[in-house]
Amino acid sequence: MIPEFNSRPCLALGCRLNERNQHLRVLHMPEHALRLNGPSLEIIERCDGQHTVQQIILELQKLYSKAEPQQIEKDILGYLAQLHDRRALDFSVELAAYDAETRNE
Repeated sequence: MIPEFNSRPCLALGCRLNERNQHLRVLHMPEHALRLNGPSLEIIERCDGQHTVQQIILELQKLYSKAEPQQIEKDILGYLAQLHDRRALDFSVELAAYDAETRNE
């Protein structure tokens, strides 16, 4: 499942990110745990239901400006899809954006 650019990822029910003050950042999922650092941590911290996939991509492209923007986009989309497949993320799409798209079709 490739996430839509206007969707807003958030941690799925039963998943949580441990506290910032802990040495290792860990995404806790039912029956799994994933140690996070670098770009993976940057992505997960933005999966708050407020940022769109597009905003996450743009922010990380700015943060990692020396990397190829298309590769960053591809990597983020792949990572988000992988986490969704592992039931760690859910995606919501604003109804206003969905309604506008369906009217244009």
